[in-house]
Amino acid sequence: MLFDMDGVLISSLGSVERSWARWGEMRGVDGAGAIKHAHGKRAIDIVRMLRPDLDDQAELKIVEEMEVEDYEGLEVLRGVERIVHSLPQQYWTIVTSATDRLARSRLGHAAIPVPEHFVNADMVTRGKPDPEPYLKGAALLGLDPGECVVIEDASAGVEAGHRAGCKVIATLFSHAPEHLSLADWVVDSLDDLDVEVLPNGAGLELSFEPVMR
Repeated sequence: MLFDMDGVLISSLGSVERSWARWGEMRGVDGAGAIKHAHGKRAIDIVRMLRPDLDDQAELKIVEEMEVEDYEGLEVLRGVERIVHSLPQQYWTIVTSATDRLARSRLGHAAIPVPEHFVNADMVTRGKPDPEPYLKGAALLGLDPGECVVIEDASAGVEAGHRAGCKVIATLFSHAPEHLSLADWVVDSLDDLDVEVLPNGAGLELSFEPVMR
């Protein structure tokens, strides 16, 4: 299982929107408005989209610092603790568009186990919706992408998982079903998902009632 982080494991939407609004005020753009359309993408890609004339690495550090300092409203989403605490490490990892520092900060604050290895924005040259992040996630687990299930909430992430060749389950945290058409299934949240570890290292069995397919 390859989990996105924001919008799947945790909600940090308030922090994200406040940080981008502050950055937007500094740089004369509608940062808060842009993030609603760019949800699920790397911050550096959003900077490049909004202000291609600026030093993208310098601006990334500014936004990262704002987000790391803002935990207000951060919460673990329904069903997450039950699932991640029941899964052996070899069967799951996280594939996030957040930087390594930001991801570790948020996961630590939420008391969610941090996988020994996970994919973050610093590890890829092309972020979601490019398939590179999920191809790297499958490789971390030593699996073919076709053996993996991606859990996503954003259209960019759903597209990335689909293009990587994974099966994709989308949750309805940030996007309406019509924006998740590339997902194989759509569920309301991880609370609707049951995961069983099969004996003798045979893998996982997932059961759920999709909202749509």
